[in-house]
Amino acid sequence: MSSSSSPASVQMDEVRQKARSVLSSSGSAQDVKADIQTMAAIALHVSEKYRHLPAETMLRENTENRPRPEVLESLGKLVKALSILEKYGCNLTSPTRPRYWRSVKHNNPVFRTTVDAIKGGRRVLFLYGYTNQQIDGLSFPEEVTEPNIETVAAVTLEVMTLRSEVDMLLKNVPPKGSVVNGPADKEQEEKPQVPPPLAKPSPMPRTPPKPAAASPAVGECSLCGTTSCLVCSSCNNQHFCVACDDLFHRHPSRADHRRDTVQKTSAETCGICGTTAVHSQCPSCVKRLCLNCDRLFHSHPDRKGHSRTIVGPASRAPSLSQTSWDCSHCTTVNEMRAVLCTTCERPRLATAAVPDSSIPTSQNSEWQCKSCTVLNQGSSILCEVCERPRLATRPPVTPVLSSLQSEPNSAAKWTCQFCTFVNTQPSPTCEMCRLSCKDSAGVSLPQSLLQVSSSATAEPPPLGGRPKPKPRVGMDLKRQQMMKDDGLKLIQQIREAEKRGVSPEEVYAALCMCGGSNPCDWLTSELPHLLDEICAMAASVQLNYRAGNAGAEPAVERDVGNGGMKPSRAEAKLAWLAAGGDTDRAVRQLLRDRRVKMKELHSLGFLDVTRCEEALRQSGGQVKGALSLLQRPLVEPFHQHIWMDQPEPPIDPKHADKLRTCRRLLALYDLPSWGRCELVLSLLQEPDVTCSLEDVVHAVKQSHDRDFIRRLLINECPCCLSIFPHSKMQSLTSCQCSVCHECFGQHFTIAVRDKHIRDMVCPVCGEPDINDPEQLDSYFSTLDIQLRACLDSEVYDLFHKKLTEHALMKDPKFLWCCHCDSGFINDGNQLKVTCPSCRKSFCAQCKKPWEPQHQDVSCEEFQRWKRDNDPEYQRQGLAGYLRDNGINCPQCNFQYALTKGGCMHFSCSQCRYQFCSGCNNPYHKTACKTPRCTYNGLHAHHPRDCLFYLRDWDAPRLQQLLQRSGVDFNTDPSNGTQTDACGVMEQKDEAGQQVDSPCGVATQPGQAGLCDKHYREYLVSLVNDHTLDPAVLYDTGELVRACERYLGESARGDGEDDSVYGARLLKVVYTRHVRSQTLRLTPRFPPQKILEVPLGEKVPRNK
Repeated sequence: MSSSSSPASVQMDEVRQKARSVLSSSGSAQDVKADIQTMAAIALHVSEKYRHLPAETMLRENTENRPRPEVLESLGKLVKALSILEKYGCNLTSPTRPRYWRSVKHNNPVFRTTVDAIKGGRRVLFLYGYTNQQIDGLSFPEEVTEPNIETVAAVTLEVMTLRSEVDMLLKNVPPKGSVVNGPADKEQEEKPQVPPPLAKPSPMPRTPPKPAAASPAVGECSLCGTTSCLVCSSCNNQHFCVACDDLFHRHPSRADHRRDTVQKTSAETCGICGTTAVHSQCPSCVKRLCLNCDRLFHSHPDRKGHSRTIVGPASRAPSLSQTSWDCSHCTTVNEMRAVLCTTCERPRLATAAVPDSSIPTSQNSEWQCKSCTVLNQGSSILCEVCERPRLATRPPVTPVLSSLQSEPNSAAKWTCQFCTFVNTQPSPTCEMCRLSCKDSAGVSLPQSLLQVSSSATAEPPPLGGRPKPKPRVGMDLKRQQMMKDDGLKLIQQIREAEKRGVSPEEVYAALCMCGGSNPCDWLTSELPHLLDEICAMAASVQLNYRAGNAGAEPAVERDVGNGGMKPSRAEAKLAWLAAGGDTDRAVRQLLRDRRVKMKELHSLGFLDVTRCEEALRQSGGQVKGALSLLQRPLVEPFHQHIWMDQPEPPIDPKHADKLRTCRRLLALYDLPSWGRCELVLSLLQEPDVTCSLEDVVHAVKQSHDRDFIRRLLINECPCCLSIFPHSKMQSLTSCQCSVCHECFGQHFTIAVRDKHIRDMVCPVCGEPDINDPEQLDSYFSTLDIQLRACLDSEVYDLFHKKLTEHALMKDPKFLWCCHCDSGFINDGNQLKVTCPSCRKSFCAQCKKPWEPQHQDVSCEEFQRWKRDNDPEYQRQGLAGYLRDNGINCPQCNFQYALTKGGCMHFSCSQCRYQFCSGCNNPYHKTACKTPRCTYNGLHAHHPRDCLFYLRDWDAPRLQQLLQRSGVDFNTDPSNGTQTDACGVMEQKDEAGQQVDSPCGVATQPGQAGLCDKHYREYLVSLVNDHTLDPAVLYDTGELVRACERYLGESARGDGEDDSVYGARLLKVVYTRHVRSQTLRLTPRFPPQKILEVPLGEKVPRNK
């Protein structure tokens, strides 16, 4: 029967077909896990089990010609790589494939450390379908829209099967002599071994391993070689330790093997680890050690020369995880794998701490340095000569004998442990320091002296032998003193040289040349000649090379650096310092440095050897300086073009050379990209564009959208109606309006020169609201920055002057003169003040011109005196009364001798504050902060006793209100003469100018010689002076409007007639009036006086 129709082959095909169907539909590796285990356990040939995957080739490429540890490591990497490849295959067969399934990137760190770390990993990706090679990875071809699910599933199953088999080999290592390990021969074990790639493996279930080629020694583990404690009869009586038995019999096919306990025999173990049999004995240190401990212990430089005797077979050290070791210093029990003690951090083989007699017990006594043997003071921490710490041990001396089997001609050489001189003759004393060569470690003694030193202690020398010279008294002290003096002298020379600007390296190199003279003087007088000599020698060597005497020099170096070199003194000095003062070495170093520099210049494109040599000489050997000199002729035309007197020709957008125009745009205007330059050219070539090049460049820098750029280039100024680009438009921070620079400057220049500071608002929308102090202050702070660039210096200074006056007006001590338009701060507390501008006096309280009768008299008494005694005042009558009780600005307290009639919207000429002349409440241009106010236009909120509402009443009704409260009023002229025209002064608008002139309207009898308008104004002033509430005369309609205006409600109850409804609304008005005024009353007012509280807070009331 052929292999194709064998039961194993049939079973493999059935399991493979089933697993392929499951994996193709689900794409999950967990669904086919059981089938993969079954396929891995079936014993078939590799070529039959793996039809797509080159499993045998991958195993051979990753394990061939490698030692066993590297083979196991390579198999571990192969398992990880196969796991990643398995995930790639599952992702392709999954119904929900990842987003970027079409490509595999090589720069992925996981891919680089796993799949790329083995051989054959990319071949598996080719089997998946990643056949298109790219710069950064692999991908599916462009014409492939979906992967071949059947093929990918088949390859993925073989990848999973191979991973399972290799993982099983790594976790379950068979005994020696099996297919994986090979024969248990030492020589073959040390050679690189490759496990056969699953070539016809024997069936795993219930099959014992093959017998080993050589049965293991009795009492040794057949796997690790340590002492065994178990023996398995099913495994041909092989011995195992506890760890190897647990690992080996964990396999399912060997889990039911029966093991017997081995009786341990008493055998001598290593004196260090105590677990392994003795391998060698050392008579020098009197120790019996195993093989590993002997190698580790005698690897120390002081014990490398010890000779050992082999007393037993080599045995392998136990597993690191099987035993532990005790620290000989602190007795801590550490794990076997630990090299240092976890408590005291001493090495594993360190001996117990023994008090050192060489360390003085007292801190004040002298101590001897173990490195240079100098006696130091007890208070010093570092040695005075070598500057090593006090407790530092002597540095190890490099032994001459590196192994036990040294060469015969080097047996006579040995190194002195004190002066490190290498002696060539087998002498008991050093030829240099004449000290004894006795060395406890035997490191520096030659082989010929080992027997001499050992026998010298046992028996005296023969009579005819050469006597041992006695050590000279005080030799150590003299040598130490000489070393100290030489060191101090060198330090003093270095310090003196540093004061003169000489480096320590120069001092050291000069000492080698100057002999006993001062090195600084030698550097000044002789060093220049020496450097010239070095330069000449280097040039001579180069000439010889050019003549053909440099046979060993490569041809490339001759072409680059052998063209008549003329080095500089700076180069020669650097080479001389690097050579330590040696002239010959300095010449060679100079030649090497010059060749390197010439190669660097040659790689940068400068091929002229003569020019490169001259540039290096002029720059002192500096490559950067030479580059600067070599590049200067190349950029000279460019420099001349930059510094020429002729102006730069303008950029022509219609120039034929488009690339040249784009380069000039990039150089001159710092555009972000080449595409923006082309966009500038295309916009300038459009027929309807009238903007300049600078305007287009500025717009292109802000965006690359062509439509947005066109909007930036076409903007209409609302003042002059001209078209400007956005870069030439300017706007205020208080609004979104934009005007051109010329209109902006002209508007604010005229406003500063001819108008008030509050008129400096937007010329388009009139923003901001000048009646809001907070908004006005922030507005002027930003406006100052904008006006600084667009106004002339004189206009800007005038703006600052007006802005200062505006700020001064907020001071309560600031006063306006009633004689002129000047203002000043009054620091005094007198009523009489004098204007510093016109030198005229006026009253600081009533703002009337000062008269002698006002002295020591209040303003009310003075006004009463004028009405009773001043004929001019009496002649004017009520017109003078209305003038004296005219309009006062609530913002700056400036007084106007004008009546309140006419338009109630009054604008102060001093501060531009807009208010109602009847109640002094402000006018708002936009929405205000008053509750329930939704009006956005020009408006003000008037109380019900304001002239704004009462001027619509006729005179008899106002007289009725006054008579109801017992207030007297005039009906006849004060002088008894009836005039035909009203003489009250008013502010009139004539030809665009505000002019103060008499009213001139005809008077009526019974109205005190005034016109009807001003007589009603007179009656309203009496109502306000006596705080009369006009609501008592309201009819039902007026009550409803008052409730809607102030309360927002006027609902009529069910069944209420007009009288009841009016009485209730009147009560509501009274209640509202009382509640609003109660908050402003002090406790000294009785409750019955509540109706006497003014209705309007700012209504002028002159008693």
